[in-house]
Parts: sequence; C-alpha cells; structure tokens
Amino acid sequence: METRNLRKERIGVVFSNRMEKTVTVTVKWKEKHPIYGKFVNKTKKFHAHDDKNDCNIGDTVRIMETRPLSKTKRWRVVEIIERAK
Repeated sequence: METRNLRKERIGVVFSNRMEKTVTVTVKWKEKHPIYGKFVNKTKKFHAHDDKNDCNIGDTVRIMETRPLSKTKRWRVVEIIERAK
C-alpha cells in the first residue's frame, strides 16, 4: 500500500500496546482557542502502527501521520525517544 508523508508529527507517551504491532499513544499539546484567543491544553489518543513491535508502556515516542490511497488517517511510530525506566 503506497503512502504519502503529510509531515504532521506528534510526540507522546505509549499508553497501551495490547494489539500486535499497534500502540496507543497519548499526546498533549497547546492550541489557541478560536474565539477567546487563549491557549488551552489538548489531549488525544492516537493508534499508531509499530513495525518493529518494540514499544513498551511509558516510552516517549514520535509518531507521524501518513495517509494511504484510501484517504484514511493513519499514524506510525517514527522513533522511540526515551525508554521507560
């Protein structure tokens, strides 16, 4: 399946790795509110594909959005930044 890189990256912590080669990553970021103009904290969980299947719960990882030809958003683990203690 051919994918194209959309260059949308997020950094988060692995929350769950129950499914084989798929991890759930919790990401936190700040976003400007469209009406009030103040920055608010946002939290979202992403399901990311882990090719090597070596992510553990608590690892800090970088994930990147890719979009297959079917135009469905998918995320994949690009690298593990910090290992769980």
